[in-house]
Amino acid sequence: MAAGLREYTPTEAAAVSEIGIKSVHNAIDKRIIGSPSTGHRSRAITDDDLLRLKLWFGVGSILSAERRKRLFAAIDENPEADTIRADDYLIVDVARAREHLAARGEALREADKIIHSVKGVVGGEPVFKGTRVPVRTIAAMKLQGAPTDEIVEGYPALTARMVDLAEIWVAAHPARGRPRKLSEQGLKVKSVKRLPLGKAGTEKPSGTAT
Repeated sequence: MAAGLREYTPTEAAAVSEIGIKSVHNAIDKRIIGSPSTGHRSRAITDDDLLRLKLWFGVGSILSAERRKRLFAAIDENPEADTIRADDYLIVDVARAREHLAARGEALREADKIIHSVKGVVGGEPVFKGTRVPVRTIAAMKLQGAPTDEIVEGYPALTARMVDLAEIWVAAHPARGRPRKLSEQGLKVKSVKRLPLGKAGTEKPSGTAT
């Protein structure tokens, strides 16, 4: 494998690999990837570790320790190989895993460049640069099924790409503590619609905040 170009925290590694954070820590504890202390960051994970993590979670966890060791050794010996034969019956598509991780890693780096927190702006909540749009709000809307084009229509300062990047950035930087109220974010409710209980099943309450 090529030398790693970046180190990730466990939460960043979970976001890029799309593997649960508990599984990432489990892989570190079992010394599948990383080490308890790498460089200046505790439990840091490299780009090379991400590939091992993805393969371990996908197929490595069903292999014995010895077979897994041979698989990783084969990858080290053939870092550019598209496929690796783990044994007589198992061929691993390394190229697909590598391409997926590269795209996700680039997306996280791109997101880091366009998202920041500024004291006094939306209560210090992370926002897209040049806007007052909270990133976590956009990610939550996507998670709840809101189409990207509708979000962009409601927030003209954003692009479809920015909306997509919100998801991986929030996954890599989970909020700590209780969710902040709108007032704590420097936002206020502009309108609230109340519905009688009889219509609750056919209409949804709506509200906007700025």
